[in-house]
Amino acid sequence: MRTQLVTLPTDTIPLEGAFHEPDGVKAAGAVLLFHGNTMNFYVGPSRFLPPALTHLGLACLAFNRRGHDILSTRNSRQSEGGAFQFTREAMADNRIAAEWLKARGYPAPVVIGHSNGGMLGTQHVVDHPHTPALVLLSAGRGGKNAGSGGKEGLFAGDRMIDLTAQARALVEAGRGRELMFMPGWWYVISAESFLDRIESVPDTIALAPKIKCPVLCVRGDQEDAERYPA
Repeated sequence: MRTQLVTLPTDTIPLEGAFHEPDGVKAAGAVLLFHGNTMNFYVGPSRFLPPALTHLGLACLAFNRRGHDILSTRNSRQSEGGAFQFTREAMADNRIAAEWLKARGYPAPVVIGHSNGGMLGTQHVVDHPHTPALVLLSAGRGGKNAGSGGKEGLFAGDRMIDLTAQARALVEAGRGRELMFMPGWWYVISAESFLDRIESVPDTIALAPKIKCPVLCVRGDQEDAERYPA
């Protein structure tokens, strides 16, 4: 495959990514790859799927949402990354990526979303009804369950009540970007992003009846069926 590093502008921080195309032939279609929470375009499915997809004749755009990694910096001391993410920005990033592909002759790409990228993908496909197919890889339920730690003790674990109160107090005090330690995955998150997570993540199950394209859900046999519906 041929790979080109790309930058997609937004109204704040630009998105970095990689555009992969079949080598020697014109692509028959395209795929948008939505990475999992705090991941990026060069790890996980965004890394290992493009060789297989381009072999099938599909171009692939893998890109960082503004909520990539946990914490990062750019060309200054300004911090960015998953600790500061907002669902509204993530959905806007996905739209920007789709528009980038459309401008290059791919108006209706397949969407493949991993984990949090899958939950975001359900909303994207509802908003883009011409999407030909959706693949959800270990995508969570989203909605009111997005902050549930479950039996794995993820996110806030058994501290949901006190961490929620802490986050609300920080936001009300005008300190929404202040970081909080987390017992589960992510490890640190800003107060305002914490509240966004438990209030704004798309609800996979509620959105399912509105999705008109074929959907393939993949769940690992050791993953909780309640958390990762298929």
